[in-house]
Amino acid sequence: MSRKLTLDDIADVRAYERERADFRSQVIDLKRRRRVHVGTIITFLFENRDTIRFQIQEMARVEKLTTDAEIQIELDIYNPMIPDAGQVCATMFLELTTDDQVREWLPKLANVERSVLLVLSDGSRIRGTIDEQHEQGLTRDEVTAAVHYLRWDLTAEQVDAFAAGDVVLEIDHPAYLEAVAFGSATHDELLHDLLG
Repeated sequence: MSRKLTLDDIADVRAYERERADFRSQVIDLKRRRRVHVGTIITFLFENRDTIRFQIQEMARVEKLTTDAEIQIELDIYNPMIPDAGQVCATMFLELTTDDQVREWLPKLANVERSVLLVLSDGSRIRGTIDEQHEQGLTRDEVTAAVHYLRWDLTAEQVDAFAAGDVVLEIDHPAYLEAVAFGSATHDELLHDLLG
C-alpha cells in the first residue's frame, strides 16, 4: 500500500479547522522526534506522511486553496518527500537569521546539499540524493539555497545495519564538517519509515 497522499486525504477548509488544533499538536510532537540539528546552523526535519499532510493542509489554509486542481499541485510537489519503504527523506534548513549570515554562509556552503551522509553502525556511508524535482530550482554551483529536499535509499542489508545500532548524520562539506548521532526517538521514527 502506498504511503503517498491523495486528494481524499486532504480535508476541505471547514473540516480541517475542526481537526486543526489536535492535528497540529500531534505534528508538533512528531516533528520534535524527527528534527535533528547538525552543528550551529543546519537542521533536518525527517518527513513522513503526517508531516507532509500537515504542510499541505496548512498551505491550503493560508493560500485559500479549495479546488482539486490546486490541491493536486501541492500533492505533486510534496508527495516525493514521503518516504517509501527502504527510504528516509528530509528537508534540510540553513537557519540563517540575519542578512550578514545569509551573505556569509550561502556562498560558503555551495553544494552542501551534496555533502550529507548517513553513517551506519557497520561503517556503511550513504550519501543523500537531492530530490530531482527540486534540484533545478534550488541547486547552483556558486551559492546554496536555504532549503533543500534530500532522500536516502537503503538496501535491505543497510536497513538491518540501521536497525542494529547507532546512526550518525554527517556533513562532510569542507566549510561545515559536522556530525551528530540520532537520539533513540529519532532512530525509532526513521526505522519505522525504513521498514514500511
